[in-house]
Amino acid sequence: MEFRTVHTVDEAVDVLADEGDDARILAGGTDVMIQHLRGEIHTDLLLHVARVAALEGVAHGERLRLGSLTRHRRIATDDAIRQHAPALAQAAATVGGWQTQAVGTIGGNVCNASPAADTVPPLLVADATVTLASRRGGRSLPIADFIVGRREVDRRPDELLIDLELELLPPLSAEIYLKVSPRRAMEVALVGLAVRLTLGADGTSVADVRIAACAVGPRPFRAHAAEAVLRGCRLEAERIAEAGALLTDQASPIDDARASARYRRRVLAPLLARALDRCRRAAAGGD
Repeated sequence: MEFRTVHTVDEAVDVLADEGDDARILAGGTDVMIQHLRGEIHTDLLLHVARVAALEGVAHGERLRLGSLTRHRRIATDDAIRQHAPALAQAAATVGGWQTQAVGTIGGNVCNASPAADTVPPLLVADATVTLASRRGGRSLPIADFIVGRREVDRRPDELLIDLELELLPPLSAEIYLKVSPRRAMEVALVGLAVRLTLGADGTSVADVRIAACAVGPRPFRAHAAEAVLRGCRLEAERIAEAGALLTDQASPIDDARASARYRRRVLAPLLARALDRCRRAAAGGD
């Protein structure tokens, strides 16, 4: 197996244009190297992109932009992210331990497309888009369309993920990421849930709400039916219960060594109720 380091985006896309079918992109390596050692993936070429400075950094204007090499620790602690996309900062702080957060990247977490990827639900509720580059040019698509299945993304062999852009948190809004796991650190989510809530001008009714879950299906997903029953309401208990039932119905968890499908289903509705309550209080200025 060949190990090749590049220092610019142009170098990277040139290699991918020539070797993409036989290459595996390596950034932090927290997923790729483990999968390689387990024999889960095989490749003739590891393309090391961690030294491409243009892929790092955080910027915000009308939207929040994250370079694909932005590390989880930076995401968890960056003031702009904590202000404009707090659920993403919260999620990044739960990805493995500090060692993983110090080297693992947002681009790697997204492209790995784990069903339990912590960063994806916050990206979904922020209507994030991804940008990919190749010799043929660039293209952008919603994160919901980019992740198409378990460990499967819509990235062509000659493409490199450049950045992600998120909608800024609007006024009268709050968001949260809640994770169910046996420990607070170094655990894969049994259930992960992100909620972004925007109140109306009256400060009590729901102008908009977005809900996304992970670890309860083959890929993280937006709960559009649950969202629909909450818009325009005042978060009455009956509406919250209905939304929780719809979210649970949409989930398709599995039994594995970490938890049963039954357990995952049972915690979804209470977790949503908790997230909505905390977002409501924060958006109304109660937190």
